[in-house]
Amino acid sequence: MTSSTSAHPPPDKQDASTKPPQDRFPATHSSTTAELAGLKIALQQSIRQFPDFPTKGILFEDILPLFADPHLHQSLVRALELHVRSHCPDRQRPDIVVGLEARGFLFGPSLALALGAGFVPVRKKGKLPGPTETAGFEKEYGPDWFEIQKDAITPGQHVVIVDDIIATGGSAAAAGTLVRALGGTLLGYVFVLELDFLKGRKKLDAPVFTLLSRQDGDPSTP
Repeated sequence: MTSSTSAHPPPDKQDASTKPPQDRFPATHSSTTAELAGLKIALQQSIRQFPDFPTKGILFEDILPLFADPHLHQSLVRALELHVRSHCPDRQRPDIVVGLEARGFLFGPSLALALGAGFVPVRKKGKLPGPTETAGFEKEYGPDWFEIQKDAITPGQHVVIVDDIIATGGSAAAAGTLVRALGGTLLGYVFVLELDFLKGRKKLDAPVFTLLSRQDGDPSTP
């Protein structure tokens, strides 16, 4: 005779904790929208701004407090997960989350785990072993290059690109070039923060989602 407890359900009943991530968060569109809005308020209020850093005239957006607090970190990943799940139909759920060096590495792997996807890094030229694909982009001080390992993405896989901030959009566009060069299907770009006045999204040829928007000079304004 087999007994069961809350910790050990009977064999014919699946433990909810063992279900795939996509099955753990059933939600209607309205409940998803409400949850996402609540998460965004707390995250927005936690970003710090430092004027004249790293040079005079620059207002620096500091997202690191989001990672110093485990609750905020969890809220960030949950908010990004909610967006991706609500905007990608089941047949196009991401197979791969591509994170850009370096801050895309802070939350890209966690988001990939939440989505049941793999994580692939895009790094500066010369930092990845083995055969790589390379794409160039312009920065304020001159040209730069991103690389991805050639076997990191299988042709036809669905891919989401993530990074902390979209500014001019050059580095994200280069990452998109790399994904397509390997045969990946680019579902879109996901950013924590957007500096709207730089209009970086105009360089991107796939849907763009930014969780937060700042550069108002007032850290308390959501």
